[in-house]
Amino acid sequence: MKPTFKGIIPPVITPLINNETLDTKGLENLVEYLISGGVHGLFILGTTGEATSLTYELRKELIKRTAQFVNHRIPVVVGITDTSLDGSLEIANYSAEQGLDGVVIAPPYYLPISQEEMREYLEIIVPKLPLPFLMYDMPGCTKVHMSVSTIRRAKELGAVGVKDSSGDINYLYSLIQEFKDSPEFAVIAGTELFLPETILYGGHGAVAGGANLFPKLFVDLYNASLEKDFATIEVLRERMIMINDLIYNVGKNNSKHIKGIKCALSVMNICSDYVAAPIRKYGKEERTKIEKGVAELTELINSPILNTTNI
Repeated sequence: MKPTFKGIIPPVITPLINNETLDTKGLENLVEYLISGGVHGLFILGTTGEATSLTYELRKELIKRTAQFVNHRIPVVVGITDTSLDGSLEIANYSAEQGLDGVVIAPPYYLPISQEEMREYLEIIVPKLPLPFLMYDMPGCTKVHMSVSTIRRAKELGAVGVKDSSGDINYLYSLIQEFKDSPEFAVIAGTELFLPETILYGGHGAVAGGANLFPKLFVDLYNASLEKDFATIEVLRERMIMINDLIYNVGKNNSKHIKGIKCALSVMNICSDYVAAPIRKYGKEERTKIEKGVAELTELINSPILNTTNI
């Protein structure tokens, strides 16, 4: 059996006009851009999608509009993590009503919980879910780094995969090893730099923020990894690292990853660069740097990949 969710699944940013208004045209542009780039699915209302900064009304509008624009061409999963059980289920049920394909669960944030409490939480919420679910390990935001045994329990309860955003490649390898005899269970990297290693070691894909900007680059790298084309992997990884250098590392705040992606998409005339409060979008100085970075990356990424085996 093959996993339901695999390949390149961008954690889609949420295009906004202001804190109350979705950039609907920008969202449509972004959806079409991503699908034309060959991505295998979309993940909305995740960390990069600023889910926790959005009202329930805005989250629901995003879900509805995304479902309309995608129109079942590729799978769409939605983050439902909230501080309350009922809040998570409200978004899950609405997502099912709109025809989405799955939900993504991370530990409820703010209050630190134990592994045992997380497993008990899953035993409560899972029977009430209307859609297939994936687990999401994001200890930098949730205060708990889910153990392999917790993920194993999630699988026993019906989880179809896990997204690992811990940044710990040894943990990622341990997940792949743990579930190697369950090919239907997807192990997906949340750290995009780990994409080649994930695939080569037996994982199934990546939720890559940079795929918002250059989806085809990540799809090509995924395919090269499947084919064990190490020469191409080397070239494409270098280009991927430049996204980190030229887009993610502009500015000083921890929010620079989200602000950088949104600013770059605005420079590319895809959608607005407004960032939900309390984060603020980049000013003129940072935007100028992003403009230069986008221009440099676009030229590089559009250049041919040399056939190094013939050099």
